Amino acid sequence: MVDVLIIGGGHAGAEAALAAAKKGKKTLLVTGNTKMIVSMPCNPSIGGPAKGIVVREIDALGGEMAKNADKTQIQMRLLNHSKGPAVRALRAQNDKHAYSRAMRDTLLSQANLTLKEAYVDKLIINDGTVGGVITEDGETIDAKKVVVTTGTYLNSHVLVGESKTSMGPDNQKPSTGLSPQLKELGFHLMRLKTGTPPRVQRDTIDFSKTERHPGDQENRFFSHDGNVSYDISKQHDCFLTYSTAKTHAIIDENLHRSAMYSGNVEGVGPRYCPSFEDKVVRFHDKPRHQIFLEPESVESDDIYVQGFSTSMPHDVQELMIKSLPGLESAVINRYGYAIEYDAIDARQLWPTLESKLVKNLYMAGQINGTSGYEEAACQGLIAGVNAALSLDGDEPLVLKRHEAYIGVLIDDLVTKGTLEPYRLLTSRAEHRLLLRNDNADERLMDIGHRIGLLPDATYENFKHKQRETRTLTKKMKETILYPNDDTNRIVTGFGTSPIKNKTTFYDLMKRPDVQAKHFASIVDEDYDEATLERVEVQAKYEGYIRKATQQAKKMADMDSMKIPQHIDYDAIANLAHEAREKLKRVMPLTIGQASRISGVNPSDVSIILMWLKQNKTT
Repeated sequence: MVDVLIIGGGHAGAEAALAAAKKGKKTLLVTGNTKMIVSMPCNPSIGGPAKGIVVREIDALGGEMAKNADKTQIQMRLLNHSKGPAVRALRAQNDKHAYSRAMRDTLLSQANLTLKEAYVDKLIINDGTVGGVITEDGETIDAKKVVVTTGTYLNSHVLVGESKTSMGPDNQKPSTGLSPQLKELGFHLMRLKTGTPPRVQRDTIDFSKTERHPGDQENRFFSHDGNVSYDISKQHDCFLTYSTAKTHAIIDENLHRSAMYSGNVEGVGPRYCPSFEDKVVRFHDKPRHQIFLEPESVESDDIYVQGFSTSMPHDVQELMIKSLPGLESAVINRYGYAIEYDAIDARQLWPTLESKLVKNLYMAGQINGTSGYEEAACQGLIAGVNAALSLDGDEPLVLKRHEAYIGVLIDDLVTKGTLEPYRLLTSRAEHRLLLRNDNADERLMDIGHRIGLLPDATYENFKHKQRETRTLTKKMKETILYPNDDTNRIVTGFGTSPIKNKTTFYDLMKRPDVQAKHFASIVDEDYDEATLERVEVQAKYEGYIRKATQQAKKMADMDSMKIPQHIDYDAIANLAHEAREKLKRVMPLTIGQASRISGVNPSDVSIILMWLKQNKTT
């Protein structure tokens, strides 16, 4: 008997297993091929808009993705550096082989955690409660909690042209036993689709016809520890090219041969990462599209053709690749393909990611309808730690929308659901100015330490940084600048206009062209760059942050108003029919969650509040 059993060894499964094991629970991770643990079958990168902040949040809670992304990056960039702090995010080009090995080593070195190579065929269900699994070779494994993280392997099919093969990513065996059982248990299954582009041989590309995109010229880290340093000069470049009129003509001429347009595809593809043929059809007025050439590993010569996902037959892929500037003589090492798989309606989950239909059964990752390694990893962490917390009888971890992008993602899934692969975007967060790349530790490290995932040493280091931030803020507010010649010589040296009235440096820093690093020239002291950035953002956006915090408090107040799980919505008069049906499906736990359900209007929320007050349940 194990405490927590994880099905699947992808990004969700790894974080779920690590979280449960760190909580001291006897944990077993069962996966079909231990050599493929935490693989990167698609883009060999971690982070990006919103996603990069999620990686920082995982780290602040005590997860492992950030540390291993830092160890194995071959290029690191801070996106949107010239824009506001709400949209800045890190993106790393990772060595896909090194990353997988690093995560596997992390799993193998974790106490209380065992890895087992097997395929799960069925869940053991007794009286509506999961009690373990049965593998394909007939072995029974008893477990108190089970977390399903099957990724894109659940009844998966690989599609190329007119061919359709029962297969998982990278020619792996699919998981076929669970889908029928989940359907029998009452889970609503939907068919989703994703895809991957061709990989081409590095030395067959003429990079002189492309635009070079190097990494940043300073060390950057996902992890708040920042313990891994790297040689900036040894980062690997990415390159930009574009599709051409010839590329688009090839698509138009062969569209009927695409798996997607031949009727071979059943699943719904991702809106924000469509196949290239879908991109050409949907944006036919665009003369060209960006195509990035990204190295997959220092151990191979594979170049990932980002933005060129396709399910065209191999001969058409050859024509498509050779129509791109710089790739006229390129050799394809691996062809692109589409893959479709089963996912569940995540509205059948509680915000803890435990199933509403089967007790002690949790779901995380792409089985919940998401896309991306980062979205999967954060769900895995939440599911794994909640399984462990439940065993101890402790309060679950449910992050609010103003606390973390992780909270936004999970609330969107369990409240609104999705009909297509869900991708996290900054625009999905109402309070994105509060959910910044620079403050993930401030938002979440107290929580990570409280739930037992964040080590004491890491937490103490964080508290020290907080003290440094408060001290620097205080000094800036106490440093008074007078409008005299000496001061204005210094001030104009910052690239800003002279001051005319007495001011503090903190208030001066609210000018766009005054930075926190300028403070060193006034007080002759050095400060940590992260501390300087944090104080600068707080100063420049103080008014906006205050307003966002007030708005978040209003939402938090609504989320503090509990709705009993046993509530009978049919007994509440005057609710709109659509609202009644949606409320019965989602069974929201709070008034705030109810207000975010599509089809539930403010008038319906008011009726529920009145009913709860009359029945003395609030």
